Amino acid sequence: MCGIIGYIGKKNAIPVVMDGLKRLEYRGYDSAGIAYLFNGKIEIKRCKGKIIELERIVDKNINSYLAIGHTRWATHGRPSEENAHPHRSDGIVIVHNGILENFLELKNSLQQEGFNFLSETDSEVLCHLINKFAKSFSLEDAVREAIRRIRGSYAFVVIDEKEPNKIIAVRKESPLVIGLGNEEYFVASDVPAFLNYSREVIFLNDEEMAVIYNDGVIFTDFQGNPLSKEVTIVTWSSSMAEKGGYRHFMLKEIYEQPRSIADTIRGRIIPEKGSVIIEEFGLTEEVIKNIEKIFIVACGTSYHSSLMGKYLIEEFSRIPVEVDIASEFRYRNPIIGSNCLFVAISQSGETADTLAAIKEAKKLGAKCLTVCNVIGSTASRESDFVFYTHSGPEIGVASTKAFTAQIVALYLLAIALGKIKGNLTEEMSINLITDLLQTPSGVENALHQEQTIKKIAKRFFKSTNFLYLGRGIDYPLALEGALKLKEISYIHAEGYPAGEMKHGPIALIDEDLPVVFIVNSSKHFEKILSNIEEVRSRGGTVIIFTSINNKIINELSGFHIRIEPINDYLNTVLLAIPLQLFAYHIAVLRGCDVDQPRNLAKSVTVE
Repeated sequence: MCGIIGYIGKKNAIPVVMDGLKRLEYRGYDSAGIAYLFNGKIEIKRCKGKIIELERIVDKNINSYLAIGHTRWATHGRPSEENAHPHRSDGIVIVHNGILENFLELKNSLQQEGFNFLSETDSEVLCHLINKFAKSFSLEDAVREAIRRIRGSYAFVVIDEKEPNKIIAVRKESPLVIGLGNEEYFVASDVPAFLNYSREVIFLNDEEMAVIYNDGVIFTDFQGNPLSKEVTIVTWSSSMAEKGGYRHFMLKEIYEQPRSIADTIRGRIIPEKGSVIIEEFGLTEEVIKNIEKIFIVACGTSYHSSLMGKYLIEEFSRIPVEVDIASEFRYRNPIIGSNCLFVAISQSGETADTLAAIKEAKKLGAKCLTVCNVIGSTASRESDFVFYTHSGPEIGVASTKAFTAQIVALYLLAIALGKIKGNLTEEMSINLITDLLQTPSGVENALHQEQTIKKIAKRFFKSTNFLYLGRGIDYPLALEGALKLKEISYIHAEGYPAGEMKHGPIALIDEDLPVVFIVNSSKHFEKILSNIEEVRSRGGTVIIFTSINNKIINELSGFHIRIEPINDYLNTVLLAIPLQLFAYHIAVLRGCDVDQPRNLAKSVTVE
């Protein structure tokens, strides 16, 4: 997730902004840059890599009262100096977070008007668009004209050589906050960037704009109507502020899932046609029509999303799918060839076993698609096609938002394959995409149950073993729920297909074994109820996570969490949220290091 920091005031703006960039490093980034006013002109310094590299090219002897800076997590365009922010169009300079959905359409139009593009980013489109209108309007009005023509989510900051006494800040669905000082003002994507200088802040809401001077701030909506804003006093510590006020990065990332899911969907669909833009996967209709079989390979949490992908792809497209753990794939002499699509799933794109599997698949003649979260990663470079989940960096070792974004990515892929293969009608695709668009709000609703989940966690945090059970697409979710618990709380937990319970695990059940049931699919409802009765009859304690509103469930368990359903496939995304929170609160109650559990690494880069 990119970071923004800007300053105008009586201090030297350059070290203030450089310090702010360092305090945004926790968000993750692949390039950085700064723009500052010097001798009436705006100077820009940018680099690929870390802020320490940027420090080497910024003249420490220059003094300026105005500067803006940026740390970039690549979305459009690879990590490089030319794609790094700030971007310039004549005297207009911007830094931008978010995604512009219609940037290609706007870029083509601007190129025809003579604007020259130097980067691969959607952000440069916005810069040229503002410059276009600034030739006829004030900077504020030029910005308003530009935002009338863009679609997407964004937060951006603009400065102009012609109006060097102001910074303009704009927010739509991407965070931005103003810091108030004594004859100085700050703007940033997150409070930690300026917390050492000011604890008085004003949060911008969606579709709001701030014009920041060194002696005050004017707030308006996108139509120019003035707004009255309240000042908030921040009481967080610096380390707490990095987490956005959350106790741990994992909890922050759990709560970021509505946005990460929305960002993964945004720009990839045409809802009214029920279409997925297959170019976002790098695929073509010809490639898809020739696919006879799909192999999906991953490790850990990504393996569980891959198992869900199998259900989705086979259901929507009727293409057979095999799912392998990456460390096993290349050692089993797989039967794979040119009529197969090989799909690698990885948050980082650097997992050693997954990279080895990609090389093996390519050697055997398969076309390779990587679904990952990091632009320019090794997996994305090694593959023929790539789909990026725009979930932003995960700091917590236990994956949360990357997992749900991967499920959404595979849901989109399944729809694309199903429609082109002729298994999904347009009406069916429209319904599936309509459901998908409800998912971010569905996740928001699931998050509202945290206090109830916390109470259940208090009842069970001293348990030493858990069994998680599910049927169909809920089985991989049971695996993931058990993995989350064991990763961060160090409790032994096992995920199992509910129908296999009588083939072994039932021997473990007694009054000391909590059994977690995922109850989602209506077609499996009666079968899973039978499994629940089998556990109860042996004295086991039942905890139910469900999307089904049925009084029988209330009677069968004193401990249950219910989410509002969307469809059987996307309910798994919603049910992942309470499972994550359950594991989180048990780990906290046990005093575990939630963000950095023992013996684990965020990216496993060795076999």
